[in-house]
Amino acid sequence: MVGGLLIPPPFWYAHLVGSPRFALASALLHQPGAQPPPFAGQVADILALLRGDYRDADGLDAHAVPGEGAGVQVWLLGSSGGESARLAGALGLPFAANYHVSPATVLEAVATYRAAFRPSAALNRPYVSVSADVVVADTDARARRLASPYPAWVRSIRGGGGAIPFPSPERAAADTWTDADRDLVDDRVRTQFVGAPDTVTERLRVLRDVTGADELLVTTITH
Repeated sequence: MVGGLLIPPPFWYAHLVGSPRFALASALLHQPGAQPPPFAGQVADILALLRGDYRDADGLDAHAVPGEGAGVQVWLLGSSGGESARLAGALGLPFAANYHVSPATVLEAVATYRAAFRPSAALNRPYVSVSADVVVADTDARARRLASPYPAWVRSIRGGGGAIPFPSPERAAADTWTDADRDLVDDRVRTQFVGAPDTVTERLRVLRDVTGADELLVTTITH
């Protein structure tokens, strides 16, 4: 706990790298011998296309239609204190920190972004949005029932099988769970915001205060 906010141990994704589904995705998405371009260069290209001043190394221009001159607000999303957080800060862009998927690293991500921040035409100070997975109902008990299929859905993803169709509460209640299964989803389940309005509002207030978020990005998944 940090200031009343649950910060669980980091989740380790290494087992997914060896899963058949990961291998399938790699085979479908990666061209043989292809190398991804530097992320900072990709972002710079996007910003130039939106401004309308893109030029390649030979001075040739390109234009994004639609997009150029549209005044699009560009954000970077990050799950850790890695390149996305540093680049968002260095470019003076708003940053979205991913608590609902990677709660263990949200504070690191926000701190890295703020430390790297340099004022820009877009922002004169850091601006942070923090994501939260939220299920609200008229009572705590009803909210917990609506959220009850969430562990099975997360388990399907983290187990390497791919996301299943989101199950009903009745279907989820029939599932069999092992201790290993529970460990697999523990950080995501315990960092969901589930309950009646007063319950959830107080927990979201803690999330805002501990992270210093300027706004919250809320996602809700139910059957």
